[in-house]
Amino acid sequence: MIIVKIFRIDHGIEGTFGALTIDGMAFCVTLERMWLNNEPNISCIPAGIYRCQRVLSPKFGTTFQVTGVPGRGHILFHAGNEERHTKGCILLGASYAKLSASDRGIANSGLTFQQFMEAMVGVKEFALQIVEV
Repeated sequence: MIIVKIFRIDHGIEGTFGALTIDGMAFCVTLERMWLNNEPNISCIPAGIYRCQRVLSPKFGTTFQVTGVPGRGHILFHAGNEERHTKGCILLGASYAKLSASDRGIANSGLTFQQFMEAMVGVKEFALQIVEV
């Protein structure tokens, strides 16, 4: 089984920033909501090990859903550049970016998400480990 890891490296009001690896190889950066006690739609999920399954989202198309998060559901990987683009999901990008005078985010998210899905062609599920660094 493929193992995807997210190493969370920075937390703040602009979100939770991380680095994602696929089977130990650096792949991209991530952006999630800041930690707010695992509250649905406003918080990132707790660090831990989860199973992700390929799904067809009405809004985002084919993607992966994180399963097994206590009290939470419909947590997806998808494109987006700022924390406001996620309601508790995991955004993928090519690099960290200063998007305006006051907001940090991630860049080239659409292309990076497409590359992630291309890297996962034929994969129906994978293990996700989220680590606080």
